[in-house]
Amino acid sequence: MQPRLTLITLGTDDLPRAIRFYEALGWSRSVKEAEGVAFFQLGGLALSLYPREHLARDAGLPVEGSGFRGFSLAYNTASREETDAVLAKSVEAGATLVKAGHDVFWGGYIGYFADPDGFLWEVAWNPDFTLLPDGSMRLPD
Repeated sequence: MQPRLTLITLGTDDLPRAIRFYEALGWSRSVKEAEGVAFFQLGGLALSLYPREHLARDAGLPVEGSGFRGFSLAYNTASREETDAVLAKSVEAGATLVKAGHDVFWGGYIGYFADPDGFLWEVAWNPDFTLLPDGSMRLPD
């Protein structure tokens, strides 16, 4: 298996609301003719929004469950100021601010928001991670 991640699917309780939220962040939908699902191209990765009950059924799992899901999604920025701007834009679009931007022990700056379905997003500036012009990130050796 090659080391790659190509698609992240979020199970949403309200697909139209989730689409409006991510579009309000300025993200453009792809595959617009697909019904009952939404796709967003994110550089070399794609985000999919799909009804939670359908995703659970597809996986053969119960739909019940909430709270901390044991992971976060991340959006890396080029500066502290961009981190604060992304957090503010997310809240304007309907997110809940979980933790305001703040300096962290490893020398970066982070904050957290939850999207309308409660998915946790970390917004982070890490001076040791390189952001490329296409939005992808390169980790140091």
